[in-house]
Amino acid sequence: MKVAIIAVLLSMVSGVPALATTFVYVSNAEDGDIGMYTLQPDGSLHSGPRFKAEKLVMPMAVSPDKRFLIAAVRSKPYQAYSYSIDPGSGALKLVGTGPLAESFPYISLDRGGRFLFGASYGANLVSVNSVGVDGRVGDPLQVIPTARNAHSIRVDNTNRFVFAPHLGTDQVFQFLFDEKSGRLIANTPPVLQLKQGTGPRHLIVSADNRFVYVLNELTGTVTTLSLDANTGVLKELDSVSVLPPDTKLVPGCRVARSARLARTRPRAIPTMTSGPLIFTSRRIVVFSTPPSGRRARSARSGWMARAES
Repeated sequence: MKVAIIAVLLSMVSGVPALATTFVYVSNAEDGDIGMYTLQPDGSLHSGPRFKAEKLVMPMAVSPDKRFLIAAVRSKPYQAYSYSIDPGSGALKLVGTGPLAESFPYISLDRGGRFLFGASYGANLVSVNSVGVDGRVGDPLQVIPTARNAHSIRVDNTNRFVFAPHLGTDQVFQFLFDEKSGRLIANTPPVLQLKQGTGPRHLIVSADNRFVYVLNELTGTVTTLSLDANTGVLKELDSVSVLPPDTKLVPGCRVARSARLARTRPRAIPTMTSGPLIFTSRRIVVFSTPPSGRRARSARSGWMARAES
């Protein structure tokens, strides 16, 4: 049985930094549950219990205070499952479910943990749901038709600007965010247009909030954008390939195994930490980001393993 997985890493600090424990949660789409693992000092994962959700549970988001995990189910009726997180054991406890506007391949929370953003690849829209103090997701507050293949949505570090890459139109939608009402308003201009065929998929914001890094699936590149602190408007600066010079891979769609050239489509760009590194997959590539942030540079790479049973 093939299993689609998405992992969320969560560090729980128990008062003393040296005793911090990192829990890893993996959504098992076909099994309809979420597996919990504990990261060991040597980098290995110790498996723990699995917690029931529903078939096609996929994207997940952890609240900023690390008290709740929210998982989106991509089978009808589309719902968000909210779990409380035990700070000692990492165990999940279902606290409730809430309706989602569509099937979302990506969800994220605002910096206050009060609103849930969703991007729908198939329905070409983004949405906002409220999140209660108990972690439960409320009804959709706003559903915004955008463009073809909305693939992710994230807020900046100031909680004032929201960005949504659209793979089908090579655009990044730019929104102003009202953290009191949870409403999104189109910025001016409303979109940043990238080169045709780029295929922007995921993005992250630099720790200093000066730059946004966009992972482009179709060209196998990471594009650096500047972020205007006053207006929230993005500007394209530079791009770098996720493929090292000596690789035999080329960017683009996958082809038959018997084909002479293997092709790769990078899928994810995890949340940036305070350090100057960016990680991408499906082939894991590590980029260094200089203080100027202008150009991410390929530092080293390796293969990401995917298990099937």
